[in-house]
Amino acid sequence: MLLLVATFFMAFVLLLYMLSPLISPKPLALPGAHVVVTGGSSGIGKCIAIECYKQGAFITLVARNEDRLLQAKKEIEKHSINDKQVVLCISVDVSQDYSQVENVIKQAQEKLGPVDMLVNCAGMSISGKFEDVEVSTFEVKPYNVYVTVAYPPDTDTPGFAEENKTKPLETRLISETTSICTPEQVAKQIVKDAIQGNFNSSIGSDGYMLSSLTCGMAPVTSITEGLQQVVTMGLFRMLSLLYLRSFDTIIRRCMVERTKYEITDKTA
Repeated sequence: MLLLVATFFMAFVLLLYMLSPLISPKPLALPGAHVVVTGGSSGIGKCIAIECYKQGAFITLVARNEDRLLQAKKEIEKHSINDKQVVLCISVDVSQDYSQVENVIKQAQEKLGPVDMLVNCAGMSISGKFEDVEVSTFEVKPYNVYVTVAYPPDTDTPGFAEENKTKPLETRLISETTSICTPEQVAKQIVKDAIQGNFNSSIGSDGYMLSSLTCGMAPVTSITEGLQQVVTMGLFRMLSLLYLRSFDTIIRRCMVERTKYEITDKTA
């Protein structure tokens, strides 16, 4: 009986594996494709633009600072693989008037054709305690488009340096439990997952575990991916409990130290 069940299960897995190409999205061919990168003048955004340009894409960079845009354009153009490639720079604040954003995208499409890939890297992380963060900083804008959700780790970018200026001690100590990645590493993985049509893009073992644990009702790119999530969910949940215990220890230690300092200040 056990052998029969095992045989049926293997046959079922094999069938799913054979059917997986039917539901997998067609990979995007970057040579000649039009890639728009917001926040493309620095950090991960700029590195994603470089990675796409290395593979033959046409690039539209969107950011606020015109000087940094032109500097990024010169840097990206060093990686061209043919004379036809173009890097278009557009200076606009994507967080403001939507009509302006719509107009610049139309301009980009008129010059370089329809947008094949849109990479949203504009903005930065706002670090601080939840109760201290203004309500206006929370904003959700749904778009009816196919997306790749990236889980970038701490990355050595200007935005990360700015984030550390206001990061609470607890958060900083938790961040230091893992290594910092280069923007080139992160960009390469995001571009790879985006052109393959993967819904999740993660870096390293911690990132893979996080994406699996938070998959919920997220779509899968292939049957194989879905099976991996089902099989590893229990193990990853056990590992996450160890992570949480370590993080709780850090937070409690910080609370104790903070309380000691407060008592010392009052008695001084």
